[in-house]
Amino acid sequence: MTKKARSLIFGTGKAISRRTILRGAGAALALPLLDAMTPAFALGSSAPIHRFQTVYVPNGMAMDYWLPTTVGRDFELTPILQPLAAYKEKMLVLSGLKANWNIAHAGAGGSFLTGVTHGGRNEVEILADVSVDQLLARHLGKETQLSSLELSMDAPALAGACTANLSCVYTHTLSWRSPTEPLPTEHNPRAVFERLFGDSGSTARDAREIRLRQQSSILDAVMDKLSGLESSLGAADRHLMGSYTESVRNIERRIQKAEEQIDLELPEIEQPAGVPVEFEDHMEIMQDLQVLALQSDLTRVITFMMSKEQSARPYPQIEVPDAHHPLSHHNNNPQMVEKMSRINTYHTTLFARYLDKLAAIQEGDRTLLDNMTILYGAGISNSTIHSGDNLPVLLVGGGAGWLYGGEHIQYLHQPTMADLHLTLMDRFKFPIDRIGGSTEPLPIF
Repeated sequence: MTKKARSLIFGTGKAISRRTILRGAGAALALPLLDAMTPAFALGSSAPIHRFQTVYVPNGMAMDYWLPTTVGRDFELTPILQPLAAYKEKMLVLSGLKANWNIAHAGAGGSFLTGVTHGGRNEVEILADVSVDQLLARHLGKETQLSSLELSMDAPALAGACTANLSCVYTHTLSWRSPTEPLPTEHNPRAVFERLFGDSGSTARDAREIRLRQQSSILDAVMDKLSGLESSLGAADRHLMGSYTESVRNIERRIQKAEEQIDLELPEIEQPAGVPVEFEDHMEIMQDLQVLALQSDLTRVITFMMSKEQSARPYPQIEVPDAHHPLSHHNNNPQMVEKMSRINTYHTTLFARYLDKLAAIQEGDRTLLDNMTILYGAGISNSTIHSGDNLPVLLVGGGAGWLYGGEHIQYLHQPTMADLHLTLMDRFKFPIDRIGGSTEPLPIF
């Protein structure tokens, strides 16, 4: 430990707690991981903090544009994977995995993290199993303020029938706390921000309007304490703290601006305040909030749906004005498949931007991305026939030391997603005997 780090002992014989939270006037700010937080961390000898994230894309994939033609380390990036070129050495492409519950869009979302082989039989029967993210949250959440975050780019819908006369639950969330308790996703950046950093305790519209008129931000309530702490930090920690607090301020400013723009420009649209009009603006804020939640160790488990199953979102910004879900039923028409591939490539482009943000944050001699295992993929392969075979799946990050990328691994014995989840639980050092329809962990890679 450096002399500067030793100076942070506040008469208690301990360095700054890794989970230190500064509070004031009802607001709270969790700090990022600093060199001075523990002697072990300062010396770089502490075990890295391992996080898990799922990034889900809906409506299947244009598989001819996704799947590499060769296996092993010499595989070439396909058009959809090309935006991830900078992270090829931190990426495993997995092929040959099957969905456990292959029933249109309900099975795609309902089994992606649960591995169940069946679910409810009608729109009011809601049944699955505990999802792998929630199994991990039970363990990793013991060390964090929030056990997990369940986020989406779409408003939640946990009632009614959406596909095959089954509940919309299966298309709108991936996370299940119990076999009968799906977890709703949150798509409103304001609500996510307030969950992470606190607020006045109300999300009523009149409360939001009062907040918009206030001149001070949430951070102002703790800035005096923050300034006092910064004066005791070393140069590297001061730089990190300054960058972190400015990121928080910037997100809050953008959310407030989005609220103002929605109120001003689209008063008749029934859209929750805080959701930007433009898809990319919304995406960037949601990504930044996830980075802050992970960086400050508020949670170690995040599930993020880039869109729900059966999403009809058009993408005119990439010259695909067609609704996504109808386009996914392309009947193998080459022109429609090519349009589908543009949407898939757009999604990996947005995902690459998120990886850029994670890779830019240092944690000792590693980066935040190095300390993550990210599962990216879809619960359908060939969407025109709702195929659950050969799912498009990636593992990205450093896995806090276990995940070595740069390879396309093809499984020929048709293991399932549930088998992958067994392997992931092993890698997080929380082995389990079964999840959903699992049979055995995948071969060690």
